[in-house]
Amino acid sequence: MKVFLAGAFGHLGRDVLQSLVAAGHEVIAADIAVKETDLKGVTVLQADLTDRRGLKGCLDGADAVITTVGLTKASETLTAYDIDYGANRNLLSEALDAGVKNFAFVSVLKASKGRHIPMLDAKAMFEKDLASSGITYTVFRPTGYFYDTAHIFQPKVEAGKVTLLKTKMPVRCNVIDTRDFADFIVEHMCDENRQYDVGGTETYTYEEIAKMFFEAAGKEPKISYLPAFVFDLVIAMAPKWKKGVIRFGKWTMTEDMVADIHTGKRSFKAYIKEIYAKGLRF
Repeated sequence: MKVFLAGAFGHLGRDVLQSLVAAGHEVIAADIAVKETDLKGVTVLQADLTDRRGLKGCLDGADAVITTVGLTKASETLTAYDIDYGANRNLLSEALDAGVKNFAFVSVLKASKGRHIPMLDAKAMFEKDLASSGITYTVFRPTGYFYDTAHIFQPKVEAGKVTLLKTKMPVRCNVIDTRDFADFIVEHMCDENRQYDVGGTETYTYEEIAKMFFEAAGKEPKISYLPAFVFDLVIAMAPKWKKGVIRFGKWTMTEDMVADIHTGKRSFKAYIKEIYAKGLRF
């Protein structure tokens, strides 16, 4: 099968690319920032999905599309509506013009419940457009990833203290390794009109995660708690272009992110230990 993979050189995209090749697919690996690869059966394509005209003809002959494209950090020039919605909408339009049979989109768990948050609303908007487009589609909604969680917790542990938001009930999540998630995507990318809420096999509270990081670092746990409204003050004082990312951060720290599907071979607890055993830094 010939697969067009958008966002092929992002963190998740690289793992999806590896899984596609391992499964024997021919791949067009597209990204705005491309990298060289020696993987067999891969054609690298530099592509800006925000430019509809620039996509003309790039999906000709493709059987399926997988897009991992989404805004991952604050930008002064682009919004989630430009990327998560607009760029993917351009790709969908080109897929329809090219007669592509299957379209797979990586969204996020509970996107439709965070319509006041641009990074969630834009994904929910695209999910709706995709479902009504007439193309055979699959939507994957992950809970979060091992490396993203490490990126949040490790620097705080290294600084000596983790600050969590005070909530009525402990907030839980079952994050997934991107390699396991990539395998799941490739296995199910052509399922007909399905939505999959996907997480890892282990579920922890954020307090438990903090303690696992402290233990792996060989430090005594030091955890403090702030009222959630403090984040609102931070949002109010932040530049306009940063507000969306901060809102998303508050939401993920106050909302249970536990998916119905628990999958994967890799343990998050073991991953945390591996970080310190290998001296990795985020």
